[in-house]
Amino acid sequence: MIIGTAGHIDHGKTALLQALTGQAGDRRQEERLRGITIDLGYLYASLGEQELTGFIDVPGHERFVHNMLAGACGIDCVLLVVAADDGVMPQTREHLAILELLGIRRALVALTKIDRVAPSRIAEVERQVAVLMEPGPLSGAPIVPVSSVSGEGIDALRAHLLEQASEVKARGEDGHFRLSIDRAFSVTGAGVVVTGTAIAGRTQVGDELSLGPSGRKVRVRGLHAQNQTAQQAQAGQRVALNLSGERLSVADISRGDWLVPSQLQGGTQRIDIEFTLLTSEARELRHWTPVHIHLGAQDVTGRIALLEGECLAPGGQVHAQLLLNAPAHAVHGDRVILRDQSAQRTLGGGRVLDPFAPPRNRHRQARLAVLRALAGETLEDVLPGLLPSALNGLDPALLERQFNRPRKTWRLPDEALEINTRIGPRMFERDTWDYLGNSLVAALQRFHDTQPDELGPDRDRLRRYALPLLERPIFIALLEQALADGQVEASGPWLHLPGHQVQLTHEEEALKARLWPLLAASRFNPPWVRDIAQELDVEEEQVRLLLRKLARLGALQQVVKDLFYPEQTIRLLASQVLEMERQTGVIRAAAFRDQIQLGRKRSIQLLEHFDRIGFTRRFGNERKVRRDSALASEGEVR
Repeated sequence: MIIGTAGHIDHGKTALLQALTGQAGDRRQEERLRGITIDLGYLYASLGEQELTGFIDVPGHERFVHNMLAGACGIDCVLLVVAADDGVMPQTREHLAILELLGIRRALVALTKIDRVAPSRIAEVERQVAVLMEPGPLSGAPIVPVSSVSGEGIDALRAHLLEQASEVKARGEDGHFRLSIDRAFSVTGAGVVVTGTAIAGRTQVGDELSLGPSGRKVRVRGLHAQNQTAQQAQAGQRVALNLSGERLSVADISRGDWLVPSQLQGGTQRIDIEFTLLTSEARELRHWTPVHIHLGAQDVTGRIALLEGECLAPGGQVHAQLLLNAPAHAVHGDRVILRDQSAQRTLGGGRVLDPFAPPRNRHRQARLAVLRALAGETLEDVLPGLLPSALNGLDPALLERQFNRPRKTWRLPDEALEINTRIGPRMFERDTWDYLGNSLVAALQRFHDTQPDELGPDRDRLRRYALPLLERPIFIALLEQALADGQVEASGPWLHLPGHQVQLTHEEEALKARLWPLLAASRFNPPWVRDIAQELDVEEEQVRLLLRKLARLGALQQVVKDLFYPEQTIRLLASQVLEMERQTGVIRAAAFRDQIQLGRKRSIQLLEHFDRIGFTRRFGNERKVRRDSALASEGEVR
């Protein structure tokens, strides 16, 4: 169990811990000279149980609340210290508010310095403390009068702490290891050592971890857990890690840096939270207020963007986005504390909902609905609310990072469906995926109804027409499934419904009957659009539109603008190319020109057309046939 102190300056926190553990807390020379705790102190002692209990002694001065916050993350039980002579003071209130915002739900109150006051004063301060705590989640916490000088009440306090220890549940180890560094120092002969409270998971000697926002790779050379040499450490323990890394030094490490495995690496500067403004605030909080943001042991500046309105009244709760001035590490459910721009007072705090918040559309109702769904405690709680609105699916890798839940531990709802795409797997609700497929088919039907003279759109045109909000890889996966199921067919690059064909009008059929002999009779040198129009005495645009329509039907191929070859002629030319490669091993433009008895320019145009349709591949001034092309296989069959 990890116990953290809290309370106003000079209320006897350090002296109380010395009475409980027999160990001096303030070990820094400056602290001993000034008689106050400035930074975090750490003690380990047995209260009577088998394992050591870790104590974190925090400073009570208002100037060092940032240090108190660095030590408060990860504690199991708070020991709120109130001096009987002073009673409830400003930092008593502020520390208590911080602890409630951090989600700490186990507390004991030590009423210190009872040797200095009369019994009536003790009773009066007990009532003050009870009134202070009554509105919050720590209401009803035991109040134990003690004297660190005479030892009165110390045994009773120890008994209460033992009772709390017996009720503290071991933290889950399903997640990846997370540790927010609160100290870094160098040990002669060992090198760099960092300490902190393990928030999640476990680590062991030899593990490779990522350090800080940069993700610098370090290795665990050795470790202590609860002040004892160990081979592994787990969530809920105070941990000291001896790290090794290329040119690693203490100067490279800052308080608040995180140690995590590669699966969790990745800083963020936009975090969506559920924020509560303290009732003690004198004025409302306005949108875009500059703040200090405390997450783990890290303190970073930034701004708070309110997502529902321009201001928040004291005691109010709202969804908000934090825009940080430096990268931070967070996962869903982490607690965050906000203090004012000058770091003089605590404004409020909240719970992380999305550590990778989007930069746009944050005020939209759809986004707010997502945040309401994210209010659940676990991934299983959240997924049923997220899946229906996830038009582009959910990225499992991002969910693992967002919730710190390895995929092997997931229990997916029955309605979840995993689809493989070109950018990795995506999770959809089955009904959503079916809706997208039906929308695709319906849009293709609308296209045929409005464009009856076209065989169909290509992939990108169909995406823009049918489902423009879908990411391209998601759309391709949806289309490939529709093709596999026979709901959609492809004719070359054109997509259409089964059985759909471009139909020629009566006038177009008549014009085709007149121009087709001109194309067939000219063999390898068909006439241009303008020549056909002059020969038949019709408008060029009328001829051009008909030839393009015939190309979409598969009867012609357009080699260059306004030059169309019948499909049979293209196949005959392809057989010439195949024969040439069989004889010489390669295709050369000059040899092809001589074989088809056309000029060099037309021969190059035909060869480049074969390159475009995937029949040949060019290597410098030579070409080879692609054996996987349809024309190659048809030619070899013949």
